[in-house]
Amino acid sequence: MTVITPTDLSRRVAVPVLVALSAAHLLNDMIQSLIPAIYPIIKEAYALHFAQIGLITLTFQVTASLFQPVIGHYTDRRPVPHSTVVGMGFTLAGLLGLAFAASYPLLLAAAACVGLGSSIFHPEATRMARNASGGRQGLAQGIFQVGGQAGGAMGPLLAAFIIVPRGQASLAWFCAAALIAMIVMIWTGNRYAELRREQAAATPAAPPRQPPFRPPASSA
Repeated sequence: MTVITPTDLSRRVAVPVLVALSAAHLLNDMIQSLIPAIYPIIKEAYALHFAQIGLITLTFQVTASLFQPVIGHYTDRRPVPHSTVVGMGFTLAGLLGLAFAASYPLLLAAAACVGLGSSIFHPEATRMARNASGGRQGLAQGIFQVGGQAGGAMGPLLAAFIIVPRGQASLAWFCAAALIAMIVMIWTGNRYAELRREQAAATPAAPPRQPPFRPPASSA
């Protein structure tokens, strides 16, 4: 019978998990990259000037980046694998807001939702990639980043071929990508929990601590 040791588990690269994380990263970053790609459309539709466009960028970038350390600090203490699904839910809401916003403040709120979704997604997804790396963290991070870079490149192209000809409301079509990412992250979160349980079960319990030896007191 083959005995699986904690070292074996720690060195096993969970390739399906890494591929799923990379795919979700692709979808997440693709949705993010749609925002700057539609600036010409919303500038004309809402008669915005460049300062207002810059404020949209600022709102999105602040929520997408500055909140990540806060969320990462919290999940360091209490890992929440399925928080990535919640993050993608914010992204989905932001997409709908960008597609059907009736005013400029609603555009800002929608951009903030997309940014917040990204800030929730990245810390926990990165943790899961590290856990699935089997100690090969460079490989795991590389696979994870391939998805993000590919998604960032795809977004503007999809905006040119889909949103520009069909208008702002066609942003809602990309909600399908957010839903797919949510399904992928539900599976990934479940698999992450299984890996953690396997590693915990294979780790031997620490032996009880022995009291320090005290030589018997010599009688006078």
